[in-house]
Amino acid sequence: MAKLYYQGHGSYRFTANDGRVIYVDPYAGDGYGPPADVILVTHGHSDHNQIQLIAQKPDCRIITHEEALAGGKHNSFDVDGIVIEAVEAKNIMHNPKQCVGYILSFDGLKIYCSGDTSKTEQMKSFAERGLDYAIFCGDGKFNMGLKEAAECARIIGARHSIIIHLKPGALFDRAKAEKWDAPNKLIIEPGQEVDL
Repeated sequence: MAKLYYQGHGSYRFTANDGRVIYVDPYAGDGYGPPADVILVTHGHSDHNQIQLIAQKPDCRIITHEEALAGGKHNSFDVDGIVIEAVEAKNIMHNPKQCVGYILSFDGLKIYCSGDTSKTEQMKSFAERGLDYAIFCGDGKFNMGLKEAAECARIIGARHSIIIHLKPGALFDRAKAEKWDAPNKLIIEPGQEVDL
């Protein structure tokens, strides 16, 4: 069964059924031991792009916002059956020409990884895609706050909604996560791994 391990802040990793490992926005916490098959970076801020923390397999594929936005459009990638689609991410602190989210498809799952963003027009189109998981930021300082993140969760309508990136400078804020009024909420603590 595929798994999600939350490292803290905006950092997490997926393990596919076949053992392949996908990291998203490496920076915080622990759990960087399993060598990466894929590393995804949503933007260039230092709390999202510490690729050097991760051991990489010889054929590891690294996709950053630069590859994701090459040619001035949101690109898609197929890494041996792991499909990665760059989607819009933006707010007053994050330029949409330098920042993306991702929708990942593997093992029959579809997962939205918001990166650092506020609500976007493109989110309206996600509902029809029947997403299994949606992972949102919600610090209210560099990104949307809890209220807007809950609105995004309602728009997208994923089977499970997860809130992260809640307290810059800390791995997590459980009290804040508890207050998040989103449908199908799933709270995951740093250091916790869940079956998807």
